[in-house]
Amino acid sequence: MTRKILVSACLLGSPVRYNGSAKTLAHPALDAWRREGRIVPVCPELSGGFGVPRLAAEIARAESGEAVLAGAARVVDVAGADVTTFFLAGARAALELAREHDCRFALLIDGSPSCGSRFIYDGSFSGQRRAGAGVTAALLREHGIEVFADSEIDALCARLTREG
Repeated sequence: MTRKILVSACLLGSPVRYNGSAKTLAHPALDAWRREGRIVPVCPELSGGFGVPRLAAEIARAESGEAVLAGAARVVDVAGADVTTFFLAGARAALELAREHDCRFALLIDGSPSCGSRFIYDGSFSGQRRAGAGVTAALLREHGIEVFADSEIDALCARLTREG
């Protein structure tokens, strides 16, 4: 069976990031998956109700997506507004989309308070990174979906090969 893969829309060239840009990832595997109809694009932030552009947001107090899901942390925008509900709604929408398409794997943009899987920003809006996951990446993992950062696409390819 050819598995579908949930992929951050910004990696596919869609200008959906907070500042209206994309983070297009050029890789032969993405081209092949596109041809095979395996890609399920997602932007949790748009699914959660945000528009483009929008204010930058980070998980406050150097917390993680897991803490947000547990109700112990908040996501705030650069103006200080609590935007947690949008991030939670987007994460739930991404999980629903993954389930609808039987995606067991996700390739998400790192650094995002939604999609980050290896690192996120520390909530100070100073560009300081820390190890951790965003809200969507954390929720997907909680439900058994393997999440790979854009820098780990080769590892995802290897994992898909093992899956058969």
